[in-house]
Amino acid sequence: MSRLLLDRVLAGVPSGETPLRHVRALPARPAVPVDWPSWVPGELVTALGSVGVERPWAHQVAAADHAREGRHVVIATGTASGKSLAYQLPVLSTLSADRRATALYLSPTKALGADQLRAVRALDIEGVRPAPFDGDTPMPERDWARAHARWVFTNPDMLHRGILPTHARWAQFFRRLAYVVVDECHGYRGVFGSHVALLLRRLRRVARKYGADPVFVLASATVSDPATSASRLAGVPCTAVTEDASPRGARTVALWEPPLLPELSGENGAPVRRSAGAETARIMTDLVVEGARTLAFVRSRRGAELTALSARHALAEVDASLPARVAAYRAGFLPEERRALEKSLADGTLLGVASTNALELGVDIAGLDAVVVAGYPGTLASFWQQAGRAGRAGDAALVVFVAQDNPLDTYLVHNPSAMLDKPVEATVIDPTNPYVLAPQLACAAMELPLTEKCLADFGGAAARRVVEDLTVDGVLRRRPTGWFWTSRERPQASVDIRGSGGEQVAVVEADSGRMLGTVDPGAAFTTVHEGAVYLHQGTSYVVDDLDLSTGLAMVHREDPEWSTSPREQIDISILSVDEQTTHEAGVTVNLGAVAVTSHVVAYLRKLPSGQVLDQVPLDLPQQTLTTRAVWYTVPDELLTEAELTKHDIPGALHAAEHAAIGLLPLFATCDRWDIGGVSTALHPDTGEATVFVHDGHPGGAGFADRAHAALVPWLTATRDAIAACECPAGCPSCVQSPKCGNGNEPLHKEGAIAVLTTVLAAVATPVAAAQAS
Repeated sequence: MSRLLLDRVLAGVPSGETPLRHVRALPARPAVPVDWPSWVPGELVTALGSVGVERPWAHQVAAADHAREGRHVVIATGTASGKSLAYQLPVLSTLSADRRATALYLSPTKALGADQLRAVRALDIEGVRPAPFDGDTPMPERDWARAHARWVFTNPDMLHRGILPTHARWAQFFRRLAYVVVDECHGYRGVFGSHVALLLRRLRRVARKYGADPVFVLASATVSDPATSASRLAGVPCTAVTEDASPRGARTVALWEPPLLPELSGENGAPVRRSAGAETARIMTDLVVEGARTLAFVRSRRGAELTALSARHALAEVDASLPARVAAYRAGFLPEERRALEKSLADGTLLGVASTNALELGVDIAGLDAVVVAGYPGTLASFWQQAGRAGRAGDAALVVFVAQDNPLDTYLVHNPSAMLDKPVEATVIDPTNPYVLAPQLACAAMELPLTEKCLADFGGAAARRVVEDLTVDGVLRRRPTGWFWTSRERPQASVDIRGSGGEQVAVVEADSGRMLGTVDPGAAFTTVHEGAVYLHQGTSYVVDDLDLSTGLAMVHREDPEWSTSPREQIDISILSVDEQTTHEAGVTVNLGAVAVTSHVVAYLRKLPSGQVLDQVPLDLPQQTLTTRAVWYTVPDELLTEAELTKHDIPGALHAAEHAAIGLLPLFATCDRWDIGGVSTALHPDTGEATVFVHDGHPGGAGFADRAHAALVPWLTATRDAIAACECPAGCPSCVQSPKCGNGNEPLHKEGAIAVLTTVLAAVATPVAAAQAS
């Protein structure tokens, strides 16, 4: 079936194109079923049988046994491997046996939480009373859940803002808390993961106040060293179950590179490939015509909208009934829109859906025939999670990875072993990040006074330093029994655990007053600035006004022929140097804290061909980000030896910076959009040519540290990717960046190779290392 679908997609390729770069057949895997544990009540076995679960698989029982015996456990197996049953068995068995016990379920997305709640309700176990408690739950239902539910389904955001700050109202629930389920825990990484790690420590502290010590059951996609990752996240030692005993159908994985468009040229005359979104829309069109249920993962909200819109237009020429069976799905939709789309996809009403990673996690979509991944999703764990959406229930399926025109995707389709044979990454979190620790400790102090004893759970010495700073600032007050919160206001309302920069900006249609969706405040300046084109469910709107003080972007409906892209000026200053190594001929490699100042000064209006109509100035405030960076410096004499003139150097450094950012996700658990960079021929803080790559989150998220640790393989892959590109002077496949605020000017491809070769030659011979501050 999967090979037939691939042949159908290839049949739709225009003559002369050869987009297929690699095909890998992944064999089917048989199931290893086992008997039900003796401690599972008959009522539960009967209920599970009624929904099609006749026998459990070995890994489900192994994890359930650990939890039942009081051991914290993480089950880290593939997509569709039945991880839900691993925590349903101990939780439902305990809730059935002890009518006073309670449980808490946490998921990173509301869609996943709603899906898991539906699954538990379908079992209809007497007395369990499962209930939601999230941002979509009406107030009367929230009151009922707090008073009566025994298994509450929520997310970290609501736990942070709606449950822990009012724990006294939840006293009965916390007193009897037996289990905490943390689903899709591999999704908690970077700043968000660091916040959630401290949030779980706050949860355990509140539970202990009421006499409970719940067992943590974590579920994860396949990740490297899940026991260590889960233990760091939950703050308790976790046992890992990793041997996947579920059946898996055969899958065909195709690596696909869109062809060049000889009639077009991009910025600075660079060759242009057909976009990954356009190629994905064409592939999805062919699959939908064949009746194949298809899910396409697209990297951006706008991209998901455009992909679905393009597929609907193409399908209208084939069959008038087919366009209605394709839709877009993304974050920012209103709750009722999300629920309707999830239902239509699950029951087969929709044949094709273009989604952001909002559908990557857990939502049970059975029977998908194909998944198309448009652009590398940032980590191998995410790629395999998305690919695993295909072929659920053991059926054969097709997975197509469509490369975006950037250095990393190009590298992967030409080096398939880097994607298909490499082990998945470990998650990266840093709960001791002071930018995360300070607000979390303020929240903890508001919930319960902090004590010397509890600081050990929050990071020990690092937590003590932060508490002392908060005390000096007047945020906390020291008393003989501990540190107390001093304000009447709750700090939780102002602490953004997802690192998006604060409250969401609402996008509102000015004529009707209808709210279309929301945008992260950190992205507002670049996506909903005045004049920006905003897409919602295939309809174009133009932004009339952005008011950050009220959190509103007012738009009107318009379908212009042009799109918009922001232009940004970025400066960087060094705040401290944690590590510095001096190498051959004075090349230095550094790791430390930096301040990044960005200023969106204008936007370009572009036609679909890439032609720029004009540049429109904007009057927006500067934004400053204090974060962590890795950087290297190169003396002028080495650049001269590399035959780079003063005119060449800025473009060479800029190109090396772009490519390094593009390749870093291979070596750190990050996405290209999680990181940024700055390059300059003469930086005022170093006095030399310098290239910076920095984390895109306050205080850092661990990505720069990973880059520093993997400097040689990272820069080697970067240089090789540039050198292997066949373009004459630099293109999106090697050194151009879609997020460049300078319009990809200047860039010098051969100069970038020379810079990276010089740096790699120098770092092979370390001269001196120093710790500095």
